Amino acid sequence: MLERLNQALDHLESRLDQEIDMAEVARIAAVSEYHFRRLFSALAGMPLPVYVRRRRMTLAGSEVLAGELTLLDVAVRYGYGSGEAFARAFRSVHGIGPGEARRTGAVLTAQPRMSFRVVVEGSTTMRYRIVEKEPFRVLGRKARVPLVHEGPNAAATAHVQSLDERTVLRMKSLPGLEPAGVLSAVVYLSDRREEGVEADYWIGVVTVPGTTAGELDALDVPAGTWAVFDNHGPYPSALQDLWRDVFTQWFPSNPYTSRPGPELLLTSPVEIGAETGSQLWVPVERGGGR
Repeated sequence: MLERLNQALDHLESRLDQEIDMAEVARIAAVSEYHFRRLFSALAGMPLPVYVRRRRMTLAGSEVLAGELTLLDVAVRYGYGSGEAFARAFRSVHGIGPGEARRTGAVLTAQPRMSFRVVVEGSTTMRYRIVEKEPFRVLGRKARVPLVHEGPNAAATAHVQSLDERTVLRMKSLPGLEPAGVLSAVVYLSDRREEGVEADYWIGVVTVPGTTAGELDALDVPAGTWAVFDNHGPYPSALQDLWRDVFTQWFPSNPYTSRPGPELLLTSPVEIGAETGSQLWVPVERGGGR
């Protein structure tokens, strides 16, 4: 799979001075566009559009300094319909406008070409199983929170603490399905996964479709396949490491791709840094190309 990802990046690189069809790039990687964007973000540490903009501005920067083309010609070459839009993108990467950069011969910022490779790091193993689930409903409370990749998520913690005992008891009284018990669910609002991007964060229970509880919010989830990962370690760092490893190690090594849907997490509440067991459910589908 890594070979296909690198072939897709080569194709993308060859189209930096043209309109890029991301669906075609994903087809070369033999995954869906949704999964390609998500996998790239996890592997690269930045969203795909940010990488494309940085690469374009790296190439554009060298042409700006060379002085052989007008600034408008450089802007048009890299897909910008106006000098103003090009200048904004240029400044966002280089911290200086293209006109000033050309006049002063400024030092610019370069985004190197990216490629992926396998790095063997010892004896880490991942315990997982594949589960086919019928449609289900999550009943609970939701809040919009920013993603946090390392350390406690203050907004998520505040949401949990806002739930009164009556609400939690109401959740526990509902007819449950696997994964059983009060859990959290994250619904991503886009394919972006960088720090600070907002997502819907649920605390609730998995129950049968059609179940109602007037005071609780409802999230209906269609039937699908889930990869279920068991985890044990200090909270929350072990879970954050697991999520990273799922996307940077497990997906590239297995014939599955991610698909839209909530990620479910069943864990025992503990103090920060305490050991706890957890179960992470990630929506997947069988992928091609392997």
